[in-house]
Amino acid sequence: MAVPEKDPREEVIQAWYMDDSDEDQRLPHHLEPKQYLSLQQLDELGVLSWRLDADIYETDEELMKIRRDRNYSYMDFCEVCPEKLPNYEEKIKSFYEEHLHIDEEIRYCVSGSGYFDVRDLNDKWIRVWVKKGAMIVLPAGIYHRFTLDSDNYIKAMRLFVGDPVWTPHNRPNDHLPARKEYLKCFVEKEAGKQAVDAAA
Repeated sequence: MAVPEKDPREEVIQAWYMDDSDEDQRLPHHLEPKQYLSLQQLDELGVLSWRLDADIYETDEELMKIRRDRNYSYMDFCEVCPEKLPNYEEKIKSFYEEHLHIDEEIRYCVSGSGYFDVRDLNDKWIRVWVKKGAMIVLPAGIYHRFTLDSDNYIKAMRLFVGDPVWTPHNRPNDHLPARKEYLKCFVEKEAGKQAVDAAA
């Protein structure tokens, strides 16, 4: 029997269900026993990802193609670490408040690593660990948060369609059109699919 090919993204992105302990947010927070998710399961939540060569981001044809195909016209960099980010403690607290955006959140990790936590369809937290070379797109309307891991450093390229709007809308904000659209596209669609499967 043929061995399925390993997804190259898995070398730079891992995802697992989180425990609910109040320990340091920068720890992995695995369940016991550990419960990993496939990247396909993330895709089903609308969380897209790529593995790119972060050493050549300035000239990378694959990155240019993604930007063209998805209209990511704006680009800048954000370095998150105590030495480089003004008001570090305050910012890291605000990044970790559960929130959504009315546009996609696109991050390409060119150095370091960190955690994006997203809610699954049953409102459970999934921790997504991104490392150098990982590009991730969180869909508009998904509740999420960000924190560094215990290495305390990430440099990420931020991409955006048109002029950037980084406004976080802290939970609850279920009345926003972006949230309603997300629920319609992913949560309700999945519930309908499960009902069809159950009836079959």
